[in-house]
Amino acid sequence: MKKFLNIISVSVLFIFFQSCSAQNTADSQIVNSLAGSEEFTFHAERANPMNYDVINVLNGIPNNPSTRILQLDAGSYTIELRKGKMEVVLPYFGRAFNASYGKDNSYRFTSKDYSITKSQSKKGNWVFKIKPNDVNNVSDINIEVYKNGKAFTSIRSNDRQPITYDGYISKNEEVKVKEIE
Repeated sequence: MKKFLNIISVSVLFIFFQSCSAQNTADSQIVNSLAGSEEFTFHAERANPMNYDVINVLNGIPNNPSTRILQLDAGSYTIELRKGKMEVVLPYFGRAFNASYGKDNSYRFTSKDYSITKSQSKKGNWVFKIKPNDVNNVSDINIEVYKNGKAFTSIRSNDRQPITYDGYISKNEEVKVKEIE
């Protein structure tokens, strides 16, 4: 009887952990349709600075590992792609090469003039190379979308060190237009 209860408890734990690991993933058909339409929102969950000075400073904070500090608020930091418009709201951690006194150091801009090059890897991942033409300091944005909806984004800038973000993609929220009476 004891052996039977152990088997049941282990199988219940296995099912529980299996369901937990499947969270925040999407169906591959939905991911393919979003990637094919080139209209989706990338939600950043974690920032990964490339500068070891930043990582060392974060690790130097007592009783606070840097991994938790770089976890981003859900839904607050995004790249939204629509036909003819891209909105970027992402934080930046790292070294800037030009002084920007009194300016916001994060990536916050709207681009209406950008080019997208889309390809699919051998593994079925979508790779987007975005080059904004009307933004001075960002040279390119690369987004790799995996089959389960997870995504990896890197931003290369003219005046800062590169930074990457981990997250996922979702369908854009519908924009409600108010009717004028």
